[in-house]
This record gives sequence, structure tokens and C-alpha cells, in this order.
Amino acid sequence: MKFIIILACLVLCPSVVLAGPKISIGTLSDYLRADRNVVVKRVFNHGDATAFVKVRAWELVREPDGTVREIPLDVDTAGGKRELVVSPARLIIPASGMQSVRLLFSGARDQERYFRLRFNPVLPNAGDGFELTEKEADAYEVSISGGVQMLAGFGSLLYVRPKEVAHQLAIDEESSRFVVRNVGNATAVLDRFRRCQGDGLDCDPAVVHHLPPGGERAFEKKPGEIYVFTHRRGALTPLPYEIKG
Repeated sequence: MKFIIILACLVLCPSVVLAGPKISIGTLSDYLRADRNVVVKRVFNHGDATAFVKVRAWELVREPDGTVREIPLDVDTAGGKRELVVSPARLIIPASGMQSVRLLFSGARDQERYFRLRFNPVLPNAGDGFELTEKEADAYEVSISGGVQMLAGFGSLLYVRPKEVAHQLAIDEESSRFVVRNVGNATAVLDRFRRCQGDGLDCDPAVVHHLPPGGERAFEKKPGEIYVFTHRRGALTPLPYEIKG
């Protein structure tokens, strides 16, 4: 019954704005360069209530059969050696505020490695690390629209480049298509990939493609069109490509 009343209010009273946190994490892909061991990620709260955010991480390991296995990293428990340290693992971000998260990597870098991160706003409880009393936690839940939970989380990927990184592409052109192959040892970022008419002015919206080491992707090629993208190469100058149909 309470839910029906709230829903009716939202429909009949469009001017009512629900209080609550609203986080954003910027880019959904981050890259740890070969010459760095720390990435700083900023988490913003665009809502009108304090955001309590838990951060968790998993390593993604590709199996020989092509499947990906997720290995959880215990970012909440102190002690023990962790190759990826997320600090802090709990964020308290005021309304219209921002807080930074440091991603510190100290593991082996003989090949590229991948991590999934999850930023989840939560309703805090006493004793869960946010240092709130039970009374304060209850008051917070009531403050965000009487307990209406509109807490959306976000995920991102962290690419840890190998120590001896090599960014290299190969392009095989055929009459009706071209194939982009990643012959380097780090994920290739094909940035601002777009198909344009011959004058270069009428173009499709730009997109980003990721090719893992050893990966390839085929694209259709038509007469009178051109295909352009930029190969982002870490600390090196981005390399532009143009393929004509």
C-alpha cells in the first residue's frame, strides 16, 4: 500500500523531487601505463544527499577456452598482500561533492592484466565501516525520501599495461572489408572510430573499440566512404588511421 501511494504521488505530482545520492565515476575504462603504478579515479555525487559508497574489485583472468574467470579481491579486509589495493574502499561523499580513489598496483606485469571495479551506493549500517551509529544510520535512511531506495551503482574496467609494453596494429584490406589486428601485447584502443562519406564531413557518431592482444575485428568497406580512427598508445602520441573504400 505504501508503494502504491508513493507511485501515485510521483505520477500526479511531477514537481516532487526525491532526495538521494546520485553518483558518477567518469570514464568506464581506465589504463595504468607501463611507467606508472597508481591510477586516481574520481567519484562524484550529483545528488542532494550524502552518498555512502562501497568499492570492490575483481581480477579478470582469460582461460584457454576463451571464457573469463572473475577472482574477487578482498578490498575490505586489512592485512595480507594484495596486488591491487583500492584506497579507500569506503567513500562518504557529500551532496554535490567528490572524492578520489587510488588504485595502487604492485603485482607482476609480464603481461597485460585486467580488473573489474564496482562502485555501489549503500544504506549504511552500524559497524559496516562507515563509523555511523545505529541511530545515525536510521536517520539517513529516513532522510532519503522516507526509505525510497534509488541507489544506482556503476562498474568500470582497469587495464594494467605490461612492463615492456608494445602497441602495434596490422591492417589487412580486402575489396569489401578491412581487418584490424592487434599484434602488440596490450589492449588496442581504437578511439573515435567513425565511417564518413568521401568528403569527410558527413560522419557517423564516433565510437570506441577495444582489441585485446592477439584480437582482431573486421569492418565492412564500401566505395566512396572513408573510415578513420585514432590508435591510443599510452604515453606515446596517438596514431591516426584512414582507410578508403
